[in-house]
Amino acid sequence: MTAPVRVLVIEDDFRVAGLHRDIVSERPGYLALEPVRTLAEATIALRSERPDLLLVDAFLPDGDGVAFLRDVGVDAFVLSAATDAGTVRRALRSGALGYLIKPFAQRALTDLLDQYLRFRNILDDERAVAQEDIDRALAILRAGGDSPSVSRSATEQVLLEALGDTESSASEIADRAGVSRATAQRHLSAMAARGVVDVRLRYGTTGRPEHRYLRVHA
Repeated sequence: MTAPVRVLVIEDDFRVAGLHRDIVSERPGYLALEPVRTLAEATIALRSERPDLLLVDAFLPDGDGVAFLRDVGVDAFVLSAATDAGTVRRALRSGALGYLIKPFAQRALTDLLDQYLRFRNILDDERAVAQEDIDRALAILRAGGDSPSVSRSATEQVLLEALGDTESSASEIADRAGVSRATAQRHLSAMAARGVVDVRLRYGTTGRPEHRYLRVHA
């Protein structure tokens, strides 16, 4: 069983920190650590809790959150009320994988966490990656799907590899490929129209049919 991603919230407003922690704790695949309010506390937590991901404010009572994430070498998203472009650019230069302006809707953070999990699954520490894996991982963080740099043929090849020789749903294929369901559905529909994959209907207990895909071999 894969260990959950350990997330540390670094936020000086305890109410906001609690909200962010609760959002993380509700997402499958994540473990929310106890939030910290200062960079000094964060430094201690890094040693004792060994988080995999930081959700850090740009400005904290005892220092600069952006400079902190630049130095610690841990994946991080900046969650800040700062809206000046200079702070955003500095955060990205310092290694932030993304930036959310506070306040934001809960869905914005849940989507970011879901995208990060797919990003992390593709760039797994235990395996080598190809260029298209890197492109796909970066595209997931940028838009939750494909970027213009990932060609249709490359994306379709990834989906076909995820499909293999088994009959699967779009959701199952998307999970194995590390893309969103909408992206998988769009490309699978296009491939079905060209006869690359076959579409079958399976009726479940609710009576609603589910589309199942099977690779067509020449």
